[in-house]
Amino acid sequence: MGDPIIQNIIELFHYLFFIFSGSAIASYLVLAFISVIETVEYKRKNSYVNYKEIMSSDSAPSISIIAPAYNESLNIVENVRSLLSNHYVNYDVIIINDGSKDDSLEKLIEVYNLVQVDYLINEQIPTQPLRNGIYKSTNPAFEKLIIVDKENGGKADALNMGLNISNSEYVACIDVDCLLLEDSLQIMIKPFLETTDRKVIAAGGVIRIANSCVVKGGKLHDVNFPKKLIEQGQILEYIRAFLLGRMAWSRLNGLLVISGAFGLFDKKIAIKVGGYDRNTVGEDMELVVRMRAYMEEQNKIYKVAYIPDPLCWTEAPDNYKIFISQRNRWTRGTIETLRKHRKIGFNPKYRVLGLVSYPYWFFFERMAPVIEFIGILYFGILIVFNKIRWDYAFALIILAYLFTVFFSLIALITEELTYHQYKKKGTGIRLLQIAFLEPFVNHPFILYAAIRGNFDYYFNKKKKWGEMTRKGMTKA
Repeated sequence: MGDPIIQNIIELFHYLFFIFSGSAIASYLVLAFISVIETVEYKRKNSYVNYKEIMSSDSAPSISIIAPAYNESLNIVENVRSLLSNHYVNYDVIIINDGSKDDSLEKLIEVYNLVQVDYLINEQIPTQPLRNGIYKSTNPAFEKLIIVDKENGGKADALNMGLNISNSEYVACIDVDCLLLEDSLQIMIKPFLETTDRKVIAAGGVIRIANSCVVKGGKLHDVNFPKKLIEQGQILEYIRAFLLGRMAWSRLNGLLVISGAFGLFDKKIAIKVGGYDRNTVGEDMELVVRMRAYMEEQNKIYKVAYIPDPLCWTEAPDNYKIFISQRNRWTRGTIETLRKHRKIGFNPKYRVLGLVSYPYWFFFERMAPVIEFIGILYFGILIVFNKIRWDYAFALIILAYLFTVFFSLIALITEELTYHQYKKKGTGIRLLQIAFLEPFVNHPFILYAAIRGNFDYYFNKKKKWGEMTRKGMTKA
């Protein structure tokens, strides 16, 4: 009796594994197909738009850029200068110094001629209290700059303080280490203005990696391709994720994630749902899901938009310790968000959000690394008991590898046909090389981080943020 039962279990596992793998591959291809069409169409339509003329009026919607900062002394001056150099007319910059222990505040005071001021705070969302207070510049050139020094409460708490302080209609929440292009706000606000049949509640944009790039005067001066394989692998990964994933989800109006590095939100809706959740490490994804759930429950027609233009550049981890810590946190954030909003899953009341987006993120984002890890363990057990058909096994491994490479090549072709950010001689060949190497260079560490993230989440470490040490961008 034992052998037939075991054999049936093995066959069932095989069927489930192939069904999952086939579904994942099919979904990736469908999303890639939609993304390519949508990106090319976006480029065609927007090639005729003169953003400078559209956004040169003082009647443009007001935007507050909110940037939390904790121990960012290395880059803080250059990054603030970058934020202040935006070509948009009606905006201000709110830097939240979240209890930094370094000399970030002192540097800002010295460079930007800051003095303490009395400032009315509309405390709609509870936050940690102010520490030294609020600062503004005595130099008219920096009149758009507001510096808030508060007790440490974490990134979500700092963003909530920014929501309380902002007097603008929209808020652009970013990481302070990011560099925004000069026309980023002009491009990001466009979906909010041109969509008339539904309310746009949030918009996200492409994030590019600035490692080895040259920054001059707070602006991206020269795009270079980094030398480390870990950094090159992340460039390819970001191109895949942003150009072959999120553009499709925007078209389907099923986007669940706007990168915390740069996102634009309707402030009124963000405050109405309670702002950022301070009890999660995935506050960016959680807020988007909560805002979407609120709009669905109010039976309102809405959209979460996505912009494929490379508007924001950020520093990525350049060693595996920090890389694993970052991906561990991303995993825990995804688990927290999906678990907190599990009532949405497979619930027709939430339409696309409940019947398409949530199931996809649950199976192919949250569960995929777990299933892959179980598959590896199962493969090891079959080897121990000499149950492997090596011809089938090698064929399956080669097929999986070739699909990964093929998918990366689609992403690179899309990048070349649209934004072509890496123009220097030899960079194209290196991107092709990393497409073949990346499954061995970065993916094993991503898998380890995801499994470790699951372990940490269920063993009471879910509130730990994780290490992210900055080395600073190259300055000309």
